[in-house]
Amino acid sequence: MTLAVSEELHKAMKKHPEIKWTEVMRQAAEQKARELERKDPAWRQYAARHALEKWDDADELIKH
Repeated sequence: MTLAVSEELHKAMKKHPEIKWTEVMRQAAEQKARELERKDPAWRQYAARHALEKWDDADELIKH
């Protein structure tokens, strides 16, 4: 995947070479995908069914 960023952001990122920016971007994408999944009614139904079997696991799924 290629990601385009503004020149301003690119300059700011270059000031911090100690940061693994691909990892930052990957984590942000994963978090957004989880947020979208939580909003999906099918995902909530799955978590509710799973909660009947193992509450702790379902709670963990919903938190992430």
